[in-house]
Amino acid sequence: MSKLFDEVRIGNISLKNRICMAPMTRSRALEDGTPSNLVAEYYGQRASVGLIISEGTQPSDDGQGYTNTPGIYTKAHIDGWKKVTSKVHSEGGNIFIQLMHVGRVSHPDNTPHHRQAVAPSAIAPNVEIFTAQGMKQIPTPRELTEGEIKDVINEFRLAARAAIEAGADGVEIHGANGYLIQQFLSENSNHRQDAYGGSIANRSRFAIEVAKAVVEEIGAERTGIRFSPQGTLNGIEEGETSIDMYHYLIAELNKLKLAYLHVMHFGNEPLLQEIRKLWSQALLVNRAGRSLDKLTVDLDNELADVVTVGTWLIANPDFVKRLKVHAQLNEPDRNTMYAGGAEGYTDYPFLNEEHD
Repeated sequence: MSKLFDEVRIGNISLKNRICMAPMTRSRALEDGTPSNLVAEYYGQRASVGLIISEGTQPSDDGQGYTNTPGIYTKAHIDGWKKVTSKVHSEGGNIFIQLMHVGRVSHPDNTPHHRQAVAPSAIAPNVEIFTAQGMKQIPTPRELTEGEIKDVINEFRLAARAAIEAGADGVEIHGANGYLIQQFLSENSNHRQDAYGGSIANRSRFAIEVAKAVVEEIGAERTGIRFSPQGTLNGIEEGETSIDMYHYLIAELNKLKLAYLHVMHFGNEPLLQEIRKLWSQALLVNRAGRSLDKLTVDLDNELADVVTVGTWLIANPDFVKRLKVHAQLNEPDRNTMYAGGAEGYTDYPFLNEEHD
């Protein structure tokens, strides 16, 4: 695992190791989307990783999908995130804020304005979502007009600016997991007949325009983007053109010289190898569900520059130290993953002093 502890450059920052905290929704923000002091403590505890990518953070009221997720579009949000970034930096860490617009993966009960969700097309995902009243079927969204699409792109731009104002080292654009950007990419959720639907180039247009807007606002060296090629989360089916689409999309985004590309890998090994060849900057790879002994497989095979870790970091704030001394890992409590307070969030034990 020695490669894990090598330094690596991402955009304009140098990471002290090649372990990155993957973005994970924890639903601990205040009701108005402001990160609490508890959120600052949580991320500060995990600052020994090379890079933290924050939980998905909505760029607008329409972008929210779940209860108590953070936003980054008001002064209160910025002030709350300043506490988070300051704590991470004081502990020697780096943090990118992930910008997540969920699109149709929402429910009026979960948003501040209680409006119908928006999407590329008025097609329901046919999945349920958690609300304060329990699990509910996601209703059919409203199709965005071309003018509204431009407005959403601007929301990403302004959210990126706000993230930098809040002290973040950069932002990650969330183009994965069945949320808005992947809804534009996917054949089963995008039935548009205009410039944003139909052909591969048209379905890719929204993702590329969002990336360009963010780059114009904060710089390519502070901008990452995440995809989950051929993933089916939240009712997504990219269709038969999926592989060709990613070839086109990643080649186009590569021209922007972003800080990194983050791939949530679902097992298509030839596609990952092709992405590696197409992408000139840092590549982050997440393999959910892998065993600990497989943690460095993509580093060893030179398919990734950084590995991203999810659940292990929820339960082990000192994950890096535990790896170095071969210590046993804490088991995560699945019952406290989402919402609540300190329990299952900031109260996981650190190693005993004898391991220091």
